[in-house]
Amino acid sequence: MNSFIGTYECKADAKGRLMIPAGLKKQLSVALQDGFVLKRAVFQPCLELYPMAEWNAMMQKVNKLNRFKKKNNDFIRRFTAGVKIVEVDNAGRLLIPKDLIAFSGISKQVVLASAVNILEIWDKDKYERAIDDAASDFADLAEEVMGQDDDDNGIS
Repeated sequence: MNSFIGTYECKADAKGRLMIPAGLKKQLSVALQDGFVLKRAVFQPCLELYPMAEWNAMMQKVNKLNRFKKKNNDFIRRFTAGVKIVEVDNAGRLLIPKDLIAFSGISKQVVLASAVNILEIWDKDKYERAIDDAASDFADLAEEVMGQDDDDNGIS
């Protein structure tokens, strides 16, 4: 599993192409050969960029769902809606398809943010709002998600 580090700002051109920043491109070097999957995020108005190996691991989990349960079928349909295979071209650019630009509201200023094993692609203004909106709740959220009793060998 790759673990990405950093938040990077870049610009999208009129065709929806992003120049991948050098620091991030270096982290993506192993995944560049296999390509990526780009999809709508589940909880936020942004996009998620999965290296192909991470996407395949996610699909192994999804494929274990019983498709004779309606909620599972509905989830699979919505989770994979708008999914596209994308590649970084020889110039180091990633083309975001128009339907995904429309979903995410990406304009000229873009933020590429690490999210452990995937990257989130945000319109810069929406990213800043999402970070600002979450700032006041983050201490409580961190305690709820990561805070464990001392005898549970939790992260500290």
